[in-house]
Amino acid sequence: MNRYFFILLFSVFVSTTFAQEEKSFHDRIRSDFNQLLQDLSDHYSYLENKKVDLECIRQRYEANIPNLETNEDVVLFFEFLLDEFYDSHLILNTNTSSSFRLYSPIYARVDEDKATIANVWQTQIESDMPNLFGAEIVKINGKSIADAIESFPTICSDKDNSVVREWILNKVLAGRYNEPRLLTLRFSGGEEVEFNLDSIQLKQPSSIVSSEVQQDIGIIRINNSLGNNETINTFDAILEKMEDTKGIILDLRNTVDGGNSYVARGIMGRFIEEEKPYQKHETVERYDNAPKIRRSWVEYVSPRGEAYTKPLVVLVGRWTGSMGEGIAIGFDAMNRGTIIGTEMERLAGEIDYFPFQHRKYGYRLSTAKLYHINGTLRESFIPEVYVHQTTIAKDEVLQKALSEIKKTPQD
Repeated sequence: MNRYFFILLFSVFVSTTFAQEEKSFHDRIRSDFNQLLQDLSDHYSYLENKKVDLECIRQRYEANIPNLETNEDVVLFFEFLLDEFYDSHLILNTNTSSSFRLYSPIYARVDEDKATIANVWQTQIESDMPNLFGAEIVKINGKSIADAIESFPTICSDKDNSVVREWILNKVLAGRYNEPRLLTLRFSGGEEVEFNLDSIQLKQPSSIVSSEVQQDIGIIRINNSLGNNETINTFDAILEKMEDTKGIILDLRNTVDGGNSYVARGIMGRFIEEEKPYQKHETVERYDNAPKIRRSWVEYVSPRGEAYTKPLVVLVGRWTGSMGEGIAIGFDAMNRGTIIGTEMERLAGEIDYFPFQHRKYGYRLSTAKLYHINGTLRESFIPEVYVHQTTIAKDEVLQKALSEIKKTPQD
């Protein structure tokens, strides 16, 4: 009798413990969920600019918490919640094999349900590929554009909004890590072809900064290293060897992951002879439930070392991100360079890291808006000299830059 009583008692204990653990698992998610929503409300500088229904997010996502079973489920839960804000600067500091990549080697524009390839990461593509510019994307993995956008796993964003639709389309082109990206393309002559986006091989630069001289013009490329402080020393060494060139082309088209202002100011400081403003910050502060107070300030660049004073051209594109965008608007604001290229990555604002209480990872939120000195939001900046890409066979942006410097009068 005692033996059966013990077995029964043990079974009750195990069941109770398991139930408590299950409850604790979901309670921790709910706690982190509430924390994220609070941080978005308190700190996300673009909240008032987004057409986002916070109450929908609160209700729909909270209702889904009991359905989460694995850590992968939880990562995707928070990832998709951040995607509701159609802002590529809002990301988790982790991912899973089912997560969406942050970017694609092509960029498409969408007009209603018609998607057209507008930009290709031409400078970073190593493999041979067809000339995709202007091709219409008819299907993605067998789905029409309308279906691909509609099935994207956000549930509260307005998928009829043109800005939201274009953002989602390019997330779909970025694709999940564990899924193919098979495109059905229609070219201007009506021909349809199947194209595997994963067949594009990207170059892996061997140095953080690379350089060459063409037609007595120095070309310096930052290889996605604006977050590496050693970039400054490498840049200095290269620039010193180019002091006798007719001009410098600074190529920022591979700064897709951004960087920090320390490196940015280090680079910009080599091209000016007096302190100059390069960007404006704006944020909102609130303490102890007191009113929100808007705060803004202007950041300056100071001269550093011997200034290079001859012509400067800065190249930008869809894969110029965050601090790369900051350098571009900075040179433009200081009237110290001609900016050539296309729209940039449009990573909005200055980001801060926020840890979850119950996870080993956290998330990044834009806590301050960033502006060109003329008042233009950084993400809205358009280069002074705009180049429409038309071919994969040559670097049209670089060719334009070389011609701009050659026609500049020399001292």
